[in-house]
Amino acid sequence: MAEADATRAEQFPAQDRLQVVTETVDGAHVVTPAGEIDHHNRQLLGDALQPPHGHAPRTVVDLRRVTFMDSTGINTLLAAHQSHTANGGSLRIAAPSSVVTRLLGIVGVDQVIPCHDTLENALAD
Repeated sequence: MAEADATRAEQFPAQDRLQVVTETVDGAHVVTPAGEIDHHNRQLLGDALQPPHGHAPRTVVDLRRVTFMDSTGINTLLAAHQSHTANGGSLRIAAPSSVVTRLLGIVGVDQVIPCHDTLENALAD
């Protein structure tokens, strides 16, 4: 794992079957959801994807602990990507499980948002 610079970890309150932790790693806002992303907890993920005030909107979403994601999760990622891009930033996806990778490929998200096998690769992009 990349060494953290000025790491500020924040845990968002768990909702239903999702827990989200954020931190700053190598100058990037890293969002690590764990569990299931669906209609019931999309706001939790959406809130976590907002970069800290005063920071460049460079965000990496580490999906290695996501066990399920529906279209709501896809839409949340696409909205965050559009917001980051509009503000001169970027959004990257890191380490999605095989189930999530398949979903991202089926709907074409991997053609819009850069996806990486590891967090380190996403941070280096």
